[in-house]
Amino acid sequence: MRHDLIVFGEDWGGLPSSTQHLIKQLSLTRKVIWVNSIGLRQPNWSLHDIKRVWTKLTQSTISAEESTHFAPFLTVNIKTIPAPKGIFARWIAKQLIVSQLKPLIKKAQLNHPILWTSLPTVADVCGSLGESSIVYYCGDDFGALAGVDHQVILQHEQKLIQKSDLILAASLTLCHKFPEEKVQLLPHGVDFTLFNQPVFRAKDLPNDGRPIAGFYGSLSKWLDYELINQITEINPDWHFVFIGQNELTYNPITLRDNVHLMGAKPHSQLPRYSQHWQVSLLPFIDNEQIRACNPLKLLEYLATGTPIISTDFPALHPYKSAIHTVNSLAEFNSSLNSIQQEWLRHNKETLHKRKQQHTKLIKSHTWQAKAKQLEAWLEAL
Repeated sequence: MRHDLIVFGEDWGGLPSSTQHLIKQLSLTRKVIWVNSIGLRQPNWSLHDIKRVWTKLTQSTISAEESTHFAPFLTVNIKTIPAPKGIFARWIAKQLIVSQLKPLIKKAQLNHPILWTSLPTVADVCGSLGESSIVYYCGDDFGALAGVDHQVILQHEQKLIQKSDLILAASLTLCHKFPEEKVQLLPHGVDFTLFNQPVFRAKDLPNDGRPIAGFYGSLSKWLDYELINQITEINPDWHFVFIGQNELTYNPITLRDNVHLMGAKPHSQLPRYSQHWQVSLLPFIDNEQIRACNPLKLLEYLATGTPIISTDFPALHPYKSAIHTVNSLAEFNSSLNSIQQEWLRHNKETLHKRKQQHTKLIKSHTWQAKAKQLEAWLEAL
């Protein structure tokens, strides 16, 4: 029997998460109701938070299917209290969510639905929506995640762990947090065709004959900005491109002639950049969150066949043979020089061999393959 799904995730759209990739595959054979983010933290009343709260409160319950963020199933906006703390606030939040969702679930006539959540703050709702079982997909160490109330989130998570029938962890480090009898390892996949199939170069990518080192993703607390600023200073013959939204209250990257902060780009357009720069960067700091993470961009970088320079973290290890792993400024600089020399030689045979090596490492990690494994676990519930 194929179970339908009630999914609590982030807001649908933007840069797709692993949950979006997986649910999109699962939706090919079942009904899905996707509930846009109910929040991981209470608003701090910054301008950004005020705008977000206003959008949440004024949107219709059923969101429009905009062509830029099309979802092949029903997506829902819920009015609720984000990350409630006290007993009464948690009760109110639960009633708000249940009262809005139950009529939609009834109308959709879901077949023995599974409640899937990638947010610990759904814990109080579990058991109140007529679901047949509960799946917790954990892609982050919420006890180390920046910008959330760790005590509140971990309280919700402990309740969710108890209620869950199946827990999916995106990394081995996360697996060790959960009861062995409930957890399965489900590392991230990759849209191999999107990132591997050759596409035209983006017009706004620097194109003056100098090599380019590029990164895409949010500019957040987990990047090593000291290392980044040092490497951009001592390599004026390289362009350094950063694609993504700055989530900090200041600009952490020193502006230079060879530094390009390009803002966010649609996910579908990223190969037009990453296929045409000479090296992809993963300059993370070493903290609990990074040790538990399994970044989507790692496999996407590999799919392009371009060299990768990365600081060390556990999720990197299965792919280390194909990555320049660095632990210091000197090692970073040495890797850049080595890649530059290879690029200047324009050796097509070397480029072909590297692409073959990368393909061999990740060809079994497509989202289709991940969803097939997931199907078996879900149907066993």
